[in-house]
Amino acid sequence: MNKNNVHIFDTTLRDGEQVPGCKLNTKQKVIIANKLDELGVDVIEAGFPISSPGDFNSVHEISKVVKNATVCGLTRSVKKDIGVAAQALKYAKKPRIHTGIGTSDSHIIHKFNATREQIIERAIGAVKYAKTFVEDVEFYAEDAGRTDNEFLAQVCEAVIKAGATVLNIPDTTGYCLPEEYGAKMKYLRENVKGIDKAILSCHCHNDLGLATANSIAGVVNGARQIECTINGVGERAGNTSLEEVVMVLKQHPYLNLDTNINTQLLYSTSQLVSESMGMFVQPNKAIVGANAFSHSSGIHQDGVIKNRETYEIINPKDVGVTESSIVLTARSGRAALAYRAKKVGYELTKIQLDKVYSSFLSFADVKKEVCDDDIHAIIKSSEIGNSIFA
Repeated sequence: MNKNNVHIFDTTLRDGEQVPGCKLNTKQKVIIANKLDELGVDVIEAGFPISSPGDFNSVHEISKVVKNATVCGLTRSVKKDIGVAAQALKYAKKPRIHTGIGTSDSHIIHKFNATREQIIERAIGAVKYAKTFVEDVEFYAEDAGRTDNEFLAQVCEAVIKAGATVLNIPDTTGYCLPEEYGAKMKYLRENVKGIDKAILSCHCHNDLGLATANSIAGVVNGARQIECTINGVGERAGNTSLEEVVMVLKQHPYLNLDTNINTQLLYSTSQLVSESMGMFVQPNKAIVGANAFSHSSGIHQDGVIKNRETYEIINPKDVGVTESSIVLTARSGRAALAYRAKKVGYELTKIQLDKVYSSFLSFADVKKEVCDDDIHAIIKSSEIGNSIFA
């Protein structure tokens, strides 16, 4: 693995699908998996095979069709889970079993009624058993974000010795601040024996709106895999947004970190997931929202018309959006009106523009957004309409 390459682990079909009302059938999952493979993700977490016959079948069918990405199945640290996952992944070209257990004191005491020693023993047993089926075994330390770093390091060291190839360090509750999460990765890099034998992975939730920031802090401090979902879908406030972390790394080349993602497919992939899940993408969503490249303020519009980079740090074409949008509202200026009028066939002089602009403002104060048909109507009804249409 190139030390500057960050693997993208997509869990849209597993963690993302856990959103209430967003259940996908096997056919939909296969279509999305193929799209994710085309997008260039490194790992597709296809599901949790033991959770239901439908999930087992989905993982099984996805394993058959994915050509490039590793296909992953989730398990608990339970032998039956692991065995069933191995069956589901039977046809995968590059199979991975993702197993693990909670490591925070909260999970150890309240969820498992166990001791730290027992948790380490179960973790080792799960990884060793998974290794009897596949070479690539990822271990997750659930609630690592709230786990004592010294104990977390002990767990990581033990599972690496047992054969884990990837260490997932989840901020399961979205509690960490970026400085804390980054420091946790740095601590593991510096204090876990054999850490060079495994890849550290970020798995962050967005409960406090910090999932993207935490994931970037993680890779800056040595992690080389980010676990994320298309559109940031996921339980509660969602998971890390794939499109956000990918574009953060792309737009900040000085970080010297990159991914294998074909960013020009981001928007179409976002649309596919949104339509399949019936989950609306909020208009102001970064990268793929309807307003991500839209401008309605006169000052902003004037700047973008003169040079797109005045108010856009990303070229919309880089993420699969055709062009920026100049949206006409009562906040728009003359430059925006002239720009949109030209798009629909009117080359207005300065004097004509001044006259039309007055009519435009009166219209725009009544209607939230002025469309192309409205532009025709405004010009026809203005003082200059007769001369233009004579």
